[in-house]
Amino acid sequence: MSINNNRHSSPNNLQVIFEDNHLIVVNKRVGDIVQGDKTGDDPLSEVVKEYLKEKYNKPGNVYLGVVHRLDRPTSGIVVFAKTSKALPRLNKMFAQGETKKIYWAVVKNLPEQESGSLTHWLVRNPKQNKSYAHSKEVPNSKEAVLDYKVIKKLDNYFLLEIDLKTGRHHQIRAQLAAMGCIIKGDLKYGADRSNKDGGIHLHARSLAILHPVKKEPITFVAAPPKDAVWNACISE
Repeated sequence: MSINNNRHSSPNNLQVIFEDNHLIVVNKRVGDIVQGDKTGDDPLSEVVKEYLKEKYNKPGNVYLGVVHRLDRPTSGIVVFAKTSKALPRLNKMFAQGETKKIYWAVVKNLPEQESGSLTHWLVRNPKQNKSYAHSKEVPNSKEAVLDYKVIKKLDNYFLLEIDLKTGRHHQIRAQLAAMGCIIKGDLKYGADRSNKDGGIHLHARSLAILHPVKKEPITFVAAPPKDAVWNACISE
């Protein structure tokens, strides 16, 4: 079963890809935070709760479980649990790598090899909110693995498809930068200029999971944001 729905939902411009009794899957916009942080900005989790409260005219609190996160400047698929039955099952799936996550990244430089696998050891620096990629294991590092391939060549950029094998902090951003393929707009990892919207050209394109209750395989697909570069990526 494959879900690919790009409608924007009122009242708060929420883009819902899929919803049933146990799940709600949304296409996160650049700049949204998934869960509350020190900025005090309204997180996506609260926006989704408000959407459900209004849609179903619920008088009390709405249950919503945060399953995973995307970086603030990143767009794409985020799954939330609507029931306490679904949440621990989804948490386990994500923790044990029983999901298939595909990302799209727009980069400035063409990789030496147009497809391959990257393995690094990442060290997270919480003060800088940044991860550093090492070619071999170092103290406090975690192994990070991804596969990549070039799927489109534009005039000034290249579109990579990333099959994420591990889920480390800023993994794709750090590993692609270490390969010399910095993501468009990603100042933190070496881009020479920012994007106008403050985001980066990294998008959680698709996610395949086993439905936590029905036990059926299900795949979600999210359209990238609408800008000139992304539009060129998806044009024929």
